[in-house]
Amino acid sequence: MATEEQVLKALGRVQDPDLHRDIVTLGFVKDLRICDSAVAFTIELTTPACPVKERLKAEAEAAVRSLPGVEQVNIKMTAQVRPSSGALMIPGIRNVIPVALGKRGVGKSTVSANLAVALAQSGAAVGLMDADVYGPSIPMIMGITDTPAAGSQGILPLEAHGVKVISMGFFLRPDQAVVWRGPMLSKMIDQFLGGVEWGELDYLVVDLPPGTGDIQLSLCQKIPLTGSVIVSTPQDVALNVAEKAVIMFNQLKSPILGLVENMSYFICPHCGEREDIFDSGGAERASTRLGVPYLGGIPLATNIRKTSDSGSPIVVADPDSPSAQAFQTIARNLAAQISIRNVEDEERQLVKITF
Repeated sequence: MATEEQVLKALGRVQDPDLHRDIVTLGFVKDLRICDSAVAFTIELTTPACPVKERLKAEAEAAVRSLPGVEQVNIKMTAQVRPSSGALMIPGIRNVIPVALGKRGVGKSTVSANLAVALAQSGAAVGLMDADVYGPSIPMIMGITDTPAAGSQGILPLEAHGVKVISMGFFLRPDQAVVWRGPMLSKMIDQFLGGVEWGELDYLVVDLPPGTGDIQLSLCQKIPLTGSVIVSTPQDVALNVAEKAVIMFNQLKSPILGLVENMSYFICPHCGEREDIFDSGGAERASTRLGVPYLGGIPLATNIRKTSDSGSPIVVADPDSPSAQAFQTIARNLAAQISIRNVEDEERQLVKITF
């Protein structure tokens, strides 16, 4: 019969490719049990959206099966999302991730909604805060027409597709526009962050308005952000403006989790030929130049537009389509970047305490 020491030593050879450490050192291995020739344990990851979950499971099983006397290996895969440093200033919310852009019209709200839903589909608890006051489109994309009710301690967010949602659009008539100055915008951010009963969330995705204005400044100054996602289209005019958003977050000491290239390419539905209408690869090249991760590209596709207009994001309406799979890949890459940053923060804090 294998010993606990032998099993842990074998599992110590299984490396997380994102965190660059073995799963034993990272504390992923829990509830180890050995009974005759059977070994059972849990691998607790840092996110249910881990892009290498199946790979780690397969490598862990192979490592333990290689031990003499082991005939059966049972592995339970779970996840516990780690909070970013200071994120729990909003009780119950582990990570706050703003989705930003420089130039309007690059599909930021569509990206925000689909990423939030994709993270929720992985098993995470997710909220979506629509901070684009002047053009709130999240209610339409998420298919929400109701008005939030008051709870015992604040506003109760509405829920759609497994995501808790709040938006200024819930409180506006169709013929009404928001004409506010900075102080009112700051007050709205306070209300949406502290006056909404979010409950326990692994991720709060924040759909920001275009540019580098009052709302972005208020959000960065009020709470520690896990990191931001910047959305751009491939052409130079959009990338030049998106870089301004990167510069703004850097100036405000807020990390960049990565760049997303929307409308990256077009596949003709009739002949299957690919056409790079807005160029392609611009965001990936920019991410290399700026030293930030590239999270992935999303095609220019009619089904993304149709599903967004109908109130059912593409990851819900057509989850097996190439468009939905692109969003799902980006969500997994985003979750990985969040885990990397949070684990690194934990280690820095530990070093400070030790020395």
